[in-house]
Amino acid sequence: MSKEKQFETEAIRTQLERSDFLEHTSPLYLTSSFVFKDAEDMRASFAEEKERNIYSRFTNPNTSEFVDKVCKMEGAEAGYAFATGMSAVFSTFAALLNSGDHIVSCRSVFGSTHTLFTKYLPKWNITTSYFKVSEVDKIESLITSNTKILYAESPTNPAVDVIDLELLGAIAKKHNLLLVIDNCFATPYLQQPIKFGAHLVIHSATKLIDGQGRVLGGVTVGNADLIREIYLFSRNTGPALSPFNAWMLSKSLETLAVRVDRHCQNALKVAEFLEMHPEVNWVKYPFLKSHPQYEVAKKQMKAGGNIVAFEVKGGIDAGRKFLNAIKMCSLSANLGDTRTIVTHPASTTHSKLSETDRLEVSITDGLVRVSVGLEHVDDVITDLKQALN
Repeated sequence: MSKEKQFETEAIRTQLERSDFLEHTSPLYLTSSFVFKDAEDMRASFAEEKERNIYSRFTNPNTSEFVDKVCKMEGAEAGYAFATGMSAVFSTFAALLNSGDHIVSCRSVFGSTHTLFTKYLPKWNITTSYFKVSEVDKIESLITSNTKILYAESPTNPAVDVIDLELLGAIAKKHNLLLVIDNCFATPYLQQPIKFGAHLVIHSATKLIDGQGRVLGGVTVGNADLIREIYLFSRNTGPALSPFNAWMLSKSLETLAVRVDRHCQNALKVAEFLEMHPEVNWVKYPFLKSHPQYEVAKKQMKAGGNIVAFEVKGGIDAGRKFLNAIKMCSLSANLGDTRTIVTHPASTTHSKLSETDRLEVSITDGLVRVSVGLEHVDDVITDLKQALN
């Protein structure tokens, strides 16, 4: 990020050059393509002798503004924006891996990422080895001669575990691996993995970056040479973010800091309340001192984020009863919204997994994930309290 301006200022003041209309905020460029002055202009543009917009599957002014903001926030050289977070994950791996390559990944990854690793990438002879959050000391034993990428989410979904990014950066450097980090839960405001040695950072912009449950989007930022490969792959395969969604997400970034500050304040209060409730076995929130990786979280995060995980007493049945008793909070598969969202993974998103497989990623039968929103925190706590009672 620029040394001249602070995070919040860059988020607001990074924008497209004004047109002759002298608009105060960036306009929408809802166009599929762009015109050329003459044959030479068209030739030079396609030869990439000049930097300009050709087709919105390649670049668009709105997507460029959004990417530029995320790059400044993350301290990245370049980036590319995608239609969804998962298209960012898939395109990043597909662009950089060849048949026979190997990934070492934390086992606690988003369900669709796990499916990508276990069902689809093996079609191209790309394999993955997993390590548990609690077994980072075993990472190096999983690295082979064909390992190319070290991958992790931190904090993890849905159990809110934290992984030492500095440790991962050191391992990646020692073994000449690409370190790719999904930074969705933390956002660039709370954590910048590139500072700890990450080569690429991925976001599902659908979550806290949008922050209001309106649009889908994804972005990968990092080393310019790697982004170039991702851009060329995406230019040909077509997972580009729409100009309208890019415009929405760029505007959302202007309020990211103030929103996330309040999310974190609310989430910490919710976590502290849950920790004292007699119907709760345990609570995990990165900035609770009881969190297993509290010291790591304090080292690499500005605050704890908006996700709280806790275990309600009574297992799956108790989890279902808790959801049914919720009155104000939303039951939804999304997170990072202005509205507080409650999910019970064992009976919903991860219900197809065996209990053993769920425990591999720290999902117990009674685990509940709360994406704490921006309502008054007393009202959120009141709803959780009556549901637990």
